[in-house]
Amino acid sequence: MPVPWIPSAPASPPADADSYADASPTTSHWGAFGVRHLPGGGIEPVPHPADPSPSPLLGGVPGALRHVTRIHRPAVRRGWLEHGSGPRERRADEPFVEVPWDEALDLAAAELDRVRREHGNRAVFGGSYGWASAGRFHHAQSQLHRFLGQFGGFTSSRNSYSNGTSYVLLPYIVGDPEMVLRGASSWPTITAHTELIVAFGGIPAKNVHVTPGGVTRHTTPGHLAALAARGTRVALVSPLRDDLPDGPATDWYPVRPATDTALMLGLAHTLLHEGLHDQAFLDRYTAGSDVFAAYVLGKTDGTAKDADWASAICGIPADRIRALARRMADARTLVTVTWSLQRAQHGEQPVWAGLALAALLGQIGLPGGGFGHGYGSMGDTGDTGPQTRLPHLPQGPNPVPDFIPCARIADLLLHPGESYDYDGARLRYPDIRLVHWAGGNPFHHHQDLGRLRRAFGRPDTVIVHETHWTATARHADIVFPATTALEREDFGGGRHDTHLIAMHRSADPVGEARDDHAVLAALAGRLGFGERFTEGRTPRQWLEHLYGEWAARTEGAPSFEDFWAAGEWQLPEQPAQQTRTLLADFRADPGAAPLTTPSGRIELASARIAALGLPDCPGHPAWLEPDEWPGAPDAARLPLLLIANQPATRLHSQLDTGAVSLAAKVAGREALQLHPADAAARSISDGDLVRVFNDRGACLAGAVLTGRVRPGVVRLPTGAWFDPVPGHEPPLCAHGNPNVLTADIPSSRLSQGCVGQHALVEVERYEGDPPPVTVRRPPVLLDSDGATSDRLP
Repeated sequence: MPVPWIPSAPASPPADADSYADASPTTSHWGAFGVRHLPGGGIEPVPHPADPSPSPLLGGVPGALRHVTRIHRPAVRRGWLEHGSGPRERRADEPFVEVPWDEALDLAAAELDRVRREHGNRAVFGGSYGWASAGRFHHAQSQLHRFLGQFGGFTSSRNSYSNGTSYVLLPYIVGDPEMVLRGASSWPTITAHTELIVAFGGIPAKNVHVTPGGVTRHTTPGHLAALAARGTRVALVSPLRDDLPDGPATDWYPVRPATDTALMLGLAHTLLHEGLHDQAFLDRYTAGSDVFAAYVLGKTDGTAKDADWASAICGIPADRIRALARRMADARTLVTVTWSLQRAQHGEQPVWAGLALAALLGQIGLPGGGFGHGYGSMGDTGDTGPQTRLPHLPQGPNPVPDFIPCARIADLLLHPGESYDYDGARLRYPDIRLVHWAGGNPFHHHQDLGRLRRAFGRPDTVIVHETHWTATARHADIVFPATTALEREDFGGGRHDTHLIAMHRSADPVGEARDDHAVLAALAGRLGFGERFTEGRTPRQWLEHLYGEWAARTEGAPSFEDFWAAGEWQLPEQPAQQTRTLLADFRADPGAAPLTTPSGRIELASARIAALGLPDCPGHPAWLEPDEWPGAPDAARLPLLLIANQPATRLHSQLDTGAVSLAAKVAGREALQLHPADAAARSISDGDLVRVFNDRGACLAGAVLTGRVRPGVVRLPTGAWFDPVPGHEPPLCAHGNPNVLTADIPSSRLSQGCVGQHALVEVERYEGDPPPVTVRRPPVLLDSDGATSDRLP
């Protein structure tokens, strides 16, 4: 029998102060907690007593800490050790040889030095995504970038897979991206003032427990419950009913995936055609509204984007579209767009169209009205916690100016010297010979993993710091075993967090694992800048130094000794006036508080973008048909639209070896949701093992039948560790990683963002003996004599 799937894992029960007092304090991206040691050597996470809604991910911590896939010792790929550096077609197909620390460090330092001498520093790519730990000193990205900057520089990456498209677009249309990403109405303001929320992509509860650095008090679930109690209505625009909890009064609009922009344009047409828009607001606060209106009304291309036009594309009846537009005009309305919508081809368009729709209503800058971007995408969106910058390790300058948008890593490795467009500039990919990666798993974040495998075969050398034998570690040449946050001292806290947490060491390191700082300090010493990297400080001395500098400019901060003994310091509360939307001053007087756009106003049409002449990102919000959506030509052959969204049971691929994630597996693989009608047409029953496939690859998953997805849609969360079955090309993942199916193309030539949210697929019941899931065991490890290591965990 399959293990029951967990669509939205329940929150952990709050802890009392006495239980927490007996535990070692720490924090994580999923929140603050204590670590209590159990008889027999196990641990138990204890939620912070101030947290009203502790994260369910706490249940995954014990199993991941000492899992058999933890990396115990430095390891070098056998072919690299025997034949030296150079491209390899299949790095992950070879065994690893465990070597002493000094040998591994000598090999890595010599290779870094060789590449610098022979090819220059721009041939080194510093890969780090920043999610390895919530600690501010042992922040893998800061540590690695500091090291490589002092090494002479490196090719870097910009933005993120999560919202990289928006971060490029928003400066053109609102100026500072924080105006909408961090400065929209707070949850208490929404609860008090908002009458209608139109949530494109919903407000997924599964995401609100996670934020960089953590949130000590998870308040969003409580605010959603308050909305329900107040009777605030929510229009959920999503093919997934689980994109909003069941509590609030909800009208579900099960839109066809990738068609939200068409629905927004249909709503805008109704507002314009029926005179329900606020022309005075448009005239005073926006630029280009005439261009946008002419497009919506069909004056520029002869096609009116009315409700009937929109209905044919998005699948929502025209009368429902018109009725929703009228309700929006008759209420204090908040239009929200999740980050998931911009993780798609032409992902700029739903963000821009959503902002334009809110502008037509004239409520931008009003409490609880206007536009929001990211509610339900991250735990701190809408939070009212302090905005204090917490102590952190300075990275220092990077002498090399070359960079890539982060989602273009495979293009970088496969196409050295080729040029590409980005943010209005023409750039060129450097020739990367060495990849140094610490903190992150690109074989989780990236798309088209078969292509990424080929890309990782091209550099001369790949160096990886990792805690577990993830796919990224298995594709490395030199692997350094890294400690987890529980195995070292640090301090941590998130954006808008209410507490700075002292992260006491609560577990001994596994095997010979070392923290990233120790690894990089040893490499820096071999390369001649060890003293400059460490500044003569131990990690504890760094903590005292960074905290001391911060405390000196932070009123009321205790001494480091008192802070460390207490285990935390509650940060001063934010003044009430700072909880207002950042656009309130602009609304009050756009002349005195202009935006940093060319017009000083919200740009519903951008002359700067139009001047770039990009066919995949015109100068105003527009419906652009994506390559993969239910109306595409390939939909006849691949009739199901896959949604590859964030999981409810882990953070990205972290904690996939923990109990919460493992309990959600079906047939031993990741769970695939599909509608009962789609399952019946394919003779698939609940709990069946299925094969999900397209031209890029295939994966195995366990079927879960539910009416909470739109017919024609399947959902397979990201984060299952990539487990390619030998001998399959394109790849077959035995474990259910959806990124064997997603396309590695940019959102547009403007942003070069990620498009990993959608893919056209087909699903069939798997017949015969399935290949085993192997990623829950380490790869083949050899000792220095070439025999299978007898030191396996």
